[in-house]
Amino acid sequence: MHTVEIFDDRIRQVLLPETVVEKLCTGAEWSEGPLWIEEYDCVIWSDIPNNRVLRWSTKDGLSVWKNKANFTNGRYRDLSGKIIHCSHGGRSIQSSDIDGNNFETVVDQYQGMRLNSPNDVIVKSDGTIWFSDPPYRPLDLRL
Repeated sequence: MHTVEIFDDRIRQVLLPETVVEKLCTGAEWSEGPLWIEEYDCVIWSDIPNNRVLRWSTKDGLSVWKNKANFTNGRYRDLSGKIIHCSHGGRSIQSSDIDGNNFETVVDQYQGMRLNSPNDVIVKSDGTIWFSDPPYRPLDLRL
């Protein structure tokens, strides 16, 4: 186990006293968009500039869950169990099964205009998908 140094003590306000913060990975350039997949006892997250999704589990350690991931970022599970992904590269919201297969576009435009760069997503209890779409475009990504 590799504990990490805490640089900002304000994080302690949201952690339980017995919480252990552990570094799971090195070598990712820009990590975000984590999602716990209970069925596989693992967490997946994006390494956006490297266009991949990484996976870590106690059983298997670190692996690549998906290469050429269309620069996906934020993700959440929908009511059917599919994973909803924000895709910078596709300028869309996509869904996949929990194995990372069968990617489909859910939405890629609003009021006749292409989305910019969907970033964060959540699925409400009624099944509606709520997401942010910042005004920047994925121009700096290796598309």
